[in-house]
Amino acid sequence: MANNQGPQGNHDPAGSTQMFRAFVDESPQGRQQAPAPAGPRIGLIVGIVAAVAIVAAVAWLALK
Repeated sequence: MANNQGPQGNHDPAGSTQMFRAFVDESPQGRQQAPAPAGPRIGLIVGIVAAVAIVAAVAWLALK
């Protein structure tokens, strides 16, 4: 069995435990989350408007 760093304070020769803890404990203050891209939302709105226009045109032609 591997002798990993535990509560006993054994040294982790690879340093992976310390690096992992530093990564997990890192506060997200320095990072700013990028805003969601508006592309898919605009495409969805344009698609819905186009579908409504097509349905309206077909209904108008059917009732003419």
